Amino acid sequence: MNSRTAVLALGLTQIIGYGTLYYSFSVLAPAMAREFGLSTEWIFGALSVSLLVGGLCAPWVGGWIDRRGAGRVMTIGSLAAALALAACAMAGNTSTLVLGLIAIQIASTLVQYSASFTLLVQLNPARAQRSITYLTLMAGFASTLFWPFTTALHAHLDWHHVYLLFAAMHLFLCLPVHFWLMVKTRTVSDRRAPLDHAPRAVEAVAGVIAAAARPRAFALMLLGFAIQSFVTSTFLVHMLPMLTELGLAKASVLVASAFGPAQVLSRFTNMTFGGRLSQRTLAVIASAFLPLATVILLATAPSLAGAFAFAIVFGLSSGLASIVQGTLPLELFGSDGYGKRLGRVTSVRLVVSSAAPFAFALMTEHLGYPIALSIIAALSTLAVLAFLAIGGSGKPTVEATRTE
Repeated sequence: MNSRTAVLALGLTQIIGYGTLYYSFSVLAPAMAREFGLSTEWIFGALSVSLLVGGLCAPWVGGWIDRRGAGRVMTIGSLAAALALAACAMAGNTSTLVLGLIAIQIASTLVQYSASFTLLVQLNPARAQRSITYLTLMAGFASTLFWPFTTALHAHLDWHHVYLLFAAMHLFLCLPVHFWLMVKTRTVSDRRAPLDHAPRAVEAVAGVIAAAARPRAFALMLLGFAIQSFVTSTFLVHMLPMLTELGLAKASVLVASAFGPAQVLSRFTNMTFGGRLSQRTLAVIASAFLPLATVILLATAPSLAGAFAFAIVFGLSSGLASIVQGTLPLELFGSDGYGKRLGRVTSVRLVVSSAAPFAFALMTEHLGYPIALSIIAALSTLAVLAFLAIGGSGKPTVEATRTE
């Protein structure tokens, strides 16, 4: 089975996974809040708690993926996602709703980027960086497709039935695809023979960071990704109210709409021209776009052109960041133990992302938007310095090992 086929199959399941398990929530949350007599802030607070729990589970899931294979875990994850969505849909009170949301985010760690990136590494480590870029390009359309799709469904169905429909999509679309991938791929951990029972060489990737320098490099990488996630989550959640507060109320939705295309554009550009750059260089570029976007917004508000420039530069950053979060750990530390390592990265990202919107809200309430954004600009600059400090030179080497 070649990497291209796996990317196409995973592209479908990632669009469904992110669309149903994450992006749809913002459309359905107001109806959930009304039904249970909750404030919108409370229901989004429940999402933050569920993201936190999912983040804490991610390292354990990553180790499980390394031991049992990504295809197997994603197959189980599709069933878990269907059950979690169905349980949330049948919630009869606030407690069961929150438990359902937590179950959804735990299931997400089994089927979203961390698992799919690891499957591509286990399938073909030497081609995984390129495959991850292709996959993120496809999955980048999840919000573009599922925000309007969920809105259209919700116009005819209540949120309970929408979630039940989404559960059916995981059961009847994602589950068969992931099961097929499990059967067709031969993971490094299982050492299974391919379907023709012929031995073949598995190309493992050795990272560029020496063993003695890995703890420091990993800590710096985590710091950079944590800051990126904090800033990105802050802007995604606060985009519309922030633009409104800065004098762009009438154009806030139009400006925000530029984010998605810019995100896809950066992934397509990297897919076409980024082969000459190391993943460390891409990480520096992605993080450098964040302070640049923030400074543009601060310096130009309430200029409409400046706001569009902010949204585009922010989208470029987000598009590249989603790639390097999968490819940088592979380049630096190699394919051995990749699933567990990526699980730790995902854990830090989700934990920080769950706290970021609340922290920024506190800053804006007590300091105002200009000072809060100045703090964000300084913080995001620290991410650039963290990635620059990682060091390392050269490109990952490929080592061929034979399996029977």
